[in-house]
Amino acid sequence: MTERAGTPAETADRTTDRSDGGISLVEDVEALRRRAVDALTTARERTALLTSCVDEPELTAQHSPLMSPLVWDLAHIGNQEEQWLLRTVGGREAVRPEIDSVYDAFEHPRALRPTLPLLAPTEARAYASDIRGRVMDILGSSPLRGGPLLDAGFAFGMIAQHEQQHDETMLITHQLRRGPAALTAPEPPAPDPVDAADLPGEILVPAGQFTMGTSAEPWALDNERPAHHRLVPAFHLDTVPVTNGDYLRFIEDGGYTDERWWAPEGWAQIREHSIAAPLFWRREAGQWLRRRFGVVEPVPADEPVLHVSWYEADAYARWAGRRLPTEEEWEKAARHDPATGRSRRHPWGDGDPTPEHANLGQRHLRPAPAGSYPLGASPLGVRQLIGDVWEWTSSDFLPYPGFVAFPYREYSEVFFGGAHKVLRGGSFAVDQVACRGTFRNWDLPVRRQIFAGFRTARSAGDV
Repeated sequence: MTERAGTPAETADRTTDRSDGGISLVEDVEALRRRAVDALTTARERTALLTSCVDEPELTAQHSPLMSPLVWDLAHIGNQEEQWLLRTVGGREAVRPEIDSVYDAFEHPRALRPTLPLLAPTEARAYASDIRGRVMDILGSSPLRGGPLLDAGFAFGMIAQHEQQHDETMLITHQLRRGPAALTAPEPPAPDPVDAADLPGEILVPAGQFTMGTSAEPWALDNERPAHHRLVPAFHLDTVPVTNGDYLRFIEDGGYTDERWWAPEGWAQIREHSIAAPLFWRREAGQWLRRRFGVVEPVPADEPVLHVSWYEADAYARWAGRRLPTEEEWEKAARHDPATGRSRRHPWGDGDPTPEHANLGQRHLRPAPAGSYPLGASPLGVRQLIGDVWEWTSSDFLPYPGFVAFPYREYSEVFFGGAHKVLRGGSFAVDQVACRGTFRNWDLPVRRQIFAGFRTARSAGDV
């Protein structure tokens, strides 16, 4: 996952237009305060779990040059909280200004972070805990209004989202680490087999205008703003994400050895690195196996495929005679309600997700089988658009019309352009505070360690 850490900078006003048709979530101050406390507490409990389930050598080791040592993430979370909430919002004196540079994500690439003078695990925990106690004092007395950082508790929501994003990054590190399983979780609920069997393979999304993005969601980040209209031609979209069973047919048909299906850069990648299956898969004794958080198991055919790059997703779609959906197609399918003409916060409506709606928050350590969560379906019946797997789209990561960087350029603006592809929807590793129908993720098209899958689309006129 691309890092979005930044330092406090001059803030810019955000639009207050409410044209997205969504509800404004600005509540009374005490309700907002409780929401912020809950979001920060939930994030910290997850951080504690991810950093307490392994011993100190595992925390300080670099398990992959693609990722930081877990102890770096732990102290970085505390440092961002100190810079934004303690110093900038609270106006308090700095606690550890000398470590700001060490934990600046833009100053030090991940591969080099083990060489830095990092806080030891015990010291990092104590530091993060000390900052959190001071921040809770500030939150307890904040008016949660009086400028774009404070309005509706935005800065507190931003930091909760930041910590949850690093929690997902740390979960990726746990997947990459070798050794016995350190994390456990219950299995996701199985779908009703009759219901799942009756699902159509694809759903028609009619042509028309819809409202993309948001100007009403108080904790939405800058790249989700502002709300604006998009005219989208009719298209068909897979009802559920592409499954492992679907993807195996691509492999068995020689998908990784046929240059026809691959973008030139993707073909070069699989040739150079001898890629022949999703990351963590291997074939043994005539059976496909995968490694998942320290457990080796048969690849489940009914689960959404995971750990594929954009190039792999694009090649599969071409092989299937289809394509990846654009970002606007994905969001229209997820949010637009044809009956009312408005865009919802989530596929199921404006309410926060529950365990019946989506597989989120590391509640389970795997995607749920395709066809799960009927209560989370979109108005047109598309399922699992939120949770389970991030979904690659065909779109480059670009700003919306009227975009204004807030509160710092390094969150989004420096990543705009053709280098990064947009992912939507969130995975089982994403918490609800950092996942909504407007949330935009992005990464390099070569990335495979992230919890990414995809679904395919076709234009309405295509056969």
